[in-house]
Amino acid sequence: MQNYLLHSTNSFAGEKANGEDFFKMEGLCLTLQPFPSSAITRRLSTFNLHNRLTKPSSCVPLRAQKSGITEGSDSVLEGKVSDVKVSEQEVNMYQNEVVESQGIRIRRRPPTGPPLHYVGPFEFRLQNEGNTPRNILEEIVWHKDKEVAQMKERKPLYTLKKALDNVPPAIDFIGALRSAHQRTGLPGLIAEVKKASPSKGIIREDFNPVEIAQAYEKGGAACLSVLTDDKYFKGSYENLQAIREAGVKCPLLLKEFIVEAWQIYYGRSKGADAVLLIASVLPDLDIKYMIKICKILGMATLVEVHDEREMDRVLAIEGVELIGINNRNLETFEVDLGITKKLLEGERGELIRQKDILVVGESGLFTPEDIAFVQEAGVKAVLVGESLIKQSDPGKAISTLFGRDITE
Repeated sequence: MQNYLLHSTNSFAGEKANGEDFFKMEGLCLTLQPFPSSAITRRLSTFNLHNRLTKPSSCVPLRAQKSGITEGSDSVLEGKVSDVKVSEQEVNMYQNEVVESQGIRIRRRPPTGPPLHYVGPFEFRLQNEGNTPRNILEEIVWHKDKEVAQMKERKPLYTLKKALDNVPPAIDFIGALRSAHQRTGLPGLIAEVKKASPSKGIIREDFNPVEIAQAYEKGGAACLSVLTDDKYFKGSYENLQAIREAGVKCPLLLKEFIVEAWQIYYGRSKGADAVLLIASVLPDLDIKYMIKICKILGMATLVEVHDEREMDRVLAIEGVELIGINNRNLETFEVDLGITKKLLEGERGELIRQKDILVVGESGLFTPEDIAFVQEAGVKAVLVGESLIKQSDPGKAISTLFGRDITE
């Protein structure tokens, strides 16, 4: 019998804060997280799996020794566990197989650390394939992984629990999009509050997130998307909170590169009503787990895909209600509206209709003709940022984008 190290996709599952059990979920599933850090490895050592994992996509309910956990139980993990003997290399190999089996090309962390070389008293580092990001999305994800680890140190989970006690209930994000579509006959608009992007640099110099959000709402936006990444998009969670506290009634999407569910809790504490999950970054089990967490918090999940394989993966996941098709390749940043049409044709489009999944068109939407093209392909909502945010009056720019006033 071989022991494997596992942990929940999110490090807080079963943790205790100030002696208080925080997270309880029926049918708790614990999953392998790609490319574990040393901190994760320390947490993994508290679990012992007595069944060899044979299917990368399976979700295995765990029993913590002496904890009395059973499948379907809402007990929390507690008690002592016997030693687990397994190398980090073995865990990495298994996790790599999981990721590769799902066609995920974005590595969550550098596979190897940067090698150090010394010449006399000087130290320098050499770049290689194992420590250099292969594209901008991978660079963002690697940075985000380190950033989130630091944020969690400053704001442990139990502090977020206390903050959530004072946050008003989440607003119905999907309902707002469906209502807008039924009212106007056009795709419901998710207008994006974004100052910059890696491909365009600074998009708007005179950036006031609250004023922009208010202009969007006045111009007929059904929902708002708020960039919270600082390094690459010049956003912040404080922008999200400021918009919510300013009295904006539109549901708010946490537009972030999610690598851990801690970010979801933090976003909810700042007023987010929905969250973006990127299929090219997250394995299936992570997506399933995060969808369950969002449902507990009353939040919607916009699961983003870029190609046929990602679409097929997401359509096989139970609980998906909102899929975003990003026409921008996040590895090359090239845009092709034909991606939306291609992913909604044939059996995939039929399955989406059967499941009553609302599809959101993303990226490359600048004209009424662009909106008409993706609507004809089957989308009922669109997420638009650049073509609105760079206009002097982002609210009025909405009527230009759609070819008419959508406030009526």
